Amino acid sequence: MKYNEVGFPIVLFLHKVVQLFRKFGVLTILSVIGLIFVGGFVRASGAGMGCPDWPKCFEMWIPPTSINQLPVNYQEIFGAKLKGEVEFNVVKTWIEYVNRLLGVLVGFFIFLTLIFSYKAYYKLQRSIFFLSLVAFVLVVVEGWLGAKVVSSELKPGMITVHMFGAIAILGVLVLAILKTYFIEGFISSLNNTQDIRFLIIISILLSVGQIVFGTQIREGIDLAQQSLGYGSRHLWIDSVIGKVNFHALLGLIILLLQAFINFKIASRFLGKPILSFANFTSFFIVLSILTGVILRYFGFPAFAQPLHLTLGVIILTFQFVILFLTKPQIA
Repeated sequence: MKYNEVGFPIVLFLHKVVQLFRKFGVLTILSVIGLIFVGGFVRASGAGMGCPDWPKCFEMWIPPTSINQLPVNYQEIFGAKLKGEVEFNVVKTWIEYVNRLLGVLVGFFIFLTLIFSYKAYYKLQRSIFFLSLVAFVLVVVEGWLGAKVVSSELKPGMITVHMFGAIAILGVLVLAILKTYFIEGFISSLNNTQDIRFLIIISILLSVGQIVFGTQIREGIDLAQQSLGYGSRHLWIDSVIGKVNFHALLGLIILLLQAFINFKIASRFLGKPILSFANFTSFFIVLSILTGVILRYFGFPAFAQPLHLTLGVIILTFQFVILFLTKPQIA
């Protein structure tokens, strides 16, 4: 049932609530993408242990700005807790703290999204409410995983699970928001999309594999970083050169596949929104390849690492959108 079929006088109220749902849903999607970027920057800058405890930072709600604010034996206190060595660095501490603040903001946005989805769709289209609820639960789990990442002293496997949790949140929210447009008739069904849909699913699987493979490269870089030090960034890539070359080849395959998908979409649905999303996907794939080239040939610069990861997540998000648009009538 469409929300505008329930009759006046609640139509205007529902319209406003739906708009709020979409607004905070989009804000959550953007903030999750921003969180992925900041999280990547945290890792690239070596700031993952900038706050050695959780949810506080050096047992403070507002992190210290000077070592003088810490106990003289702070290394012993926090090193014993984490079974490792702790060195205060104000820049790394605040980078990690900003990462946590953004995580709180995501939680706030998703909570509001859940509230508005209940008011707008619980009686009319419960699937949208339940998708919002799933996203909210995933955010709570992500917060718990964040604590585990710190307590495990940045165990690579935990970091990877943490990142894929964020991708799952994006996918669920994108689906929920797109369903609202379909319910209201702003998105219409498309016919003759079976072959395109199959290619998009293959592309999504390749993109997920690309991200997983990228985490393997990142783990290899972490080991090189530990053995060679930050002063030898230009040598890190040599330790994983085989994986990097395969990663680059897979990126080119994804680009060619997306070009073929775009050709099919343009030949059948010229002027439809799906073509714009397909073109944006290609654009971000090209940007991702360019950042990969920068990482490969310019000494693995810290700024390019989180950008490369974030572009991969944006590509996957657009692929989710295209997949939905090829068959939006799914309830």
